[in-house]
Amino acid sequence: MATLSVEHLDVSKLTTTDIAELAIRLEKDDYMNAFEGLSDWHLLRTIAFQRPDLVEPYLYLLDMEAYDEA
Repeated sequence: MATLSVEHLDVSKLTTTDIAELAIRLEKDDYMNAFEGLSDWHLLRTIAFQRPDLVEPYLYLLDMEAYDEA
């Protein structure tokens, strides 16, 4: 997956491989600065709200509690 930003994200075009690559980066936590890691975290969070099926195996990276939006 090329580096994406939340502003240019088309979640409908993402694949499970794209999400796995993002998760690997977050797990390694080997960023040049904290802002790069935060950017990836926000990206995964954005995807989680739009396509929870893609992010389900990686929810632990978001440290989010189950919630009820209803």
